[in-house]
Amino acid sequence: MASEEELFANIDALLEEEPQLPPPAERARLREAAGITQARLALALKTSTQTVKNYENGRSEPKSPRLEAYQRLLQGWAAKYPAHGTLTAPAAPAPVAPQPAASETFTDPAAPEAKAAAPAAPERPAARPATSSRRPAKKAAKPAVDPRFPHGPLVVLDGDGSAYGVDGIVLDCPATTIPELVEWTLRESGLGAPKLNRYGKDSDPLIVLTAAAAVKLGLPERLEGHEQRRSLRLPEDHPVVKQVAKAKWQLTQRGFGPWARIYRKAQGRDRQCVQLAILSWDALDERSWPGVSEMEPADIARVLGVYAQRVITPRGSTAVSGLELMTALRPPTKPERDEQTGNWVSAYNPGSLGTEPMDPAPPEAMPEHPIVVNSGWTGGFLNEEAYQWVRSVDLLTDEECTLPFAVGLDLNTAFLAAAARLVVGLSAPDHFHAPKFNPKIPGSWLVDLSHIELDPRLPSPFTPDGTRPTGPAWYQTHTVAYAQELGYDVHPIEAYLRRETGAYLDPWHDRLKNAYVDTLADLGVTRDLDDRAFLAAMERHQEVDPALASVLSAIKATVKGGVGKLRERPQGKSYKAGERWPALERPTWRPDIRAAVISKARVNMHRKLLNMSRMTGLFPLAVLSDCVVYPSPGDSPLDFLPYAASGKPQPGGFRLGPTPGLAKLEGVQSMLWAVDLMEKGLNPARHIKGGDAVLDEGE
Repeated sequence: MASEEELFANIDALLEEEPQLPPPAERARLREAAGITQARLALALKTSTQTVKNYENGRSEPKSPRLEAYQRLLQGWAAKYPAHGTLTAPAAPAPVAPQPAASETFTDPAAPEAKAAAPAAPERPAARPATSSRRPAKKAAKPAVDPRFPHGPLVVLDGDGSAYGVDGIVLDCPATTIPELVEWTLRESGLGAPKLNRYGKDSDPLIVLTAAAAVKLGLPERLEGHEQRRSLRLPEDHPVVKQVAKAKWQLTQRGFGPWARIYRKAQGRDRQCVQLAILSWDALDERSWPGVSEMEPADIARVLGVYAQRVITPRGSTAVSGLELMTALRPPTKPERDEQTGNWVSAYNPGSLGTEPMDPAPPEAMPEHPIVVNSGWTGGFLNEEAYQWVRSVDLLTDEECTLPFAVGLDLNTAFLAAAARLVVGLSAPDHFHAPKFNPKIPGSWLVDLSHIELDPRLPSPFTPDGTRPTGPAWYQTHTVAYAQELGYDVHPIEAYLRRETGAYLDPWHDRLKNAYVDTLADLGVTRDLDDRAFLAAMERHQEVDPALASVLSAIKATVKGGVGKLRERPQGKSYKAGERWPALERPTWRPDIRAAVISKARVNMHRKLLNMSRMTGLFPLAVLSDCVVYPSPGDSPLDFLPYAASGKPQPGGFRLGPTPGLAKLEGVQSMLWAVDLMEKGLNPARHIKGGDAVLDEGE
C-alpha cells in the first residue's frame, strides 16, 4: 500500500500540471461562435495574430500567464456556446469578484478580509508583522497576484526601514542585521515570484539596499579595491560575513558582493534563498540601467518591478539575468515516475541543456580552453563575430560624396531576432571528415569560401571585418548555408556536428520580444504607427517616461549580455591557460550557441544590405554590429529606404518599426564627417552608436 508521503507527492504533481485546454478545433469554434476575430483575440492576449492561429491549428500552446487567461476565456465561451447536441444543466453564474484598482492590487495580509479569502498558509513564528501603505499606481491593468507572493517579487529597502515594492506598496522592515533581513524576507515579507515554467523554480525574493540601508545593516557604503568592481566582495573575516555564518546561512561562491545570494539547503519543496543587490556597490550598472541608481527608492522599485514582471526577477547583471532566464524557461529536469518503484524522480527535460556541462568541439573553444591546451589543437577556431566593417574611401563614388548626410540605421535587438526559431545542438559534437553539407544540422564546418567573389562595396558575409576569406576556415552552419543561398557550391573538409537538436532559445526569444515590444508600446511606440509617426515617436520616447526607458535599456542589455555570456572567458590576472574556470561548469557555457546567434544575425544583415543595393543602388558606408550607415540626400531614412508606389515598404530591405529585426533611426551626421572618419580608418557607425556593439562575455 502506498505511503502517505507518496500519495501527497502524486497529488502535488497533479496540482502542478498546467491547465488543460480544449482541442485546437474547439478553440477556433468557440472564438467564431463569440464573433471574435483572431486579431482581436491576439490584442486581448497581448500576442500576435499568427500566434493565435498557431493555438487554433495545434502548432503551439500558450505558456503561463497567457495560458491561464486563455483557458478562462475559453471556459466562459464554452458555457455560453456549448457544442451542438451537448446538454448543459442550467446553473447560477459563479460570482465574479470585481477587479481591484492598481492601488488596491496587493492585499494587506493583516486585513481580516484577506485572511478569510486567502488559502491556508503554514504557521510562521511570531514576529513583527509587515505593515503596508499603498500609493496610486499609473496603470490599472495588472496581472493576477500569486497568493503566495502578495507583495510582488522585490522591494527597495531604505535606511528608515521602509521597503518600497511594486505598485506603490511600502512595507515596514524591522531588520537591523543581514540575518534578520533574510528571516524577515522569507517569513513575513510576502515577496517572490512564481516559476516561468511548470518544471522550474519560483524566483527568490530580491531585496535592493540603498546606501543608507547598507550602512544600517553593518555594510560599508562603498566596496573599494584594486580589482574590477564586479569582482569585489567582503573579506571572509568581515563582521557581516561572520554574522551570516553564525546564523547558519550560506553564501554562494561569489561571496558577499554587489549581488549576494544567501541561502540554506531546501527543506522539502521549499527554497530558502534571498537575493540582495547593493546600489552603492554598483549593482545596477549604468550602461544597462541608465539613471536608475540615482532614482528615489519607490521609482527604483517600479523600474525593477516592471523588468521582473516582463523578463525575470534580477539575479545579477543583465548578462546574468539573461542567462538565468534561459534556464528558467527551459529547466534542465522534470519530475518523472519510476516505473519500477512508482516514485517520482528527477529526469532530463527534453529540449533543455541538461544538468551537466558539455565540452565544445576544439574549433568552437578558444586557445586557453583546457580541451585545446591538453590536445595541442592547431586546426584554427570559429570566428563568428558581429560586423565591424568600413568601406574603403577608394570605393566611394563622386555622387555619394556629394550627398549631404550620413544616416545610421539600427536594427532593433538584432541578436534577439536571430534567436527566433534558431535550431541549435543539444548533444555533444561528433567529428566528421568530408561530410556533405546539410543546412539543417547545427555545427561547425571547415570550408574554403575564398573563391566566392562579391561586390567589394558590400562587406563579405563570411568574416566579421568584411574582408574576403583567404583560405579554408571554420564557419557556423548559417554562414555556410548563406554561401549556398548565394548560388555557390560548398564542399566541407571536415565538421563537428550535433545529432540532437532543438529550438532551445525559442521561449527566451518570445519572452524578451514581448517585453521589448510591450515596453516600447508603453512609451508610445506601437506597431500601428506609419513610418513617419514611428520616427517621431522614437525621437521622444525616452522623455515620455524615463523609468520605462531604463527598463527598455535593461531589456536590450539582457539580450546582448545573455548571448555573450554563453562564451564567458576566464577572469582574473592569476588565470593560466589550460585551467578550467568557473563558467565552464555551467551547462549554459555554450560557445556554439552564441556563434549560431551571431552568424544568423550577420547573415541577416548582409541579406538586407544586398537587397538594398539591388532595389535602390545604395551601398553602405560602414556596419558596426547591428548599425549600418548610408549616404543620404536627406536627414531621414524616408529619403532613401525603398517604398512601393502604394507607399508600403518594399520587402527584403530595411524596414522601420518597433519589432526586433526592424530598423530605427540611430543617428544623422554630415557626409564629410563620415568620409573623414573613413579616411582615418575609423568606423562612422561606432561614433553614431557610441560603441554599443560588444556581446559582453565577462559580466
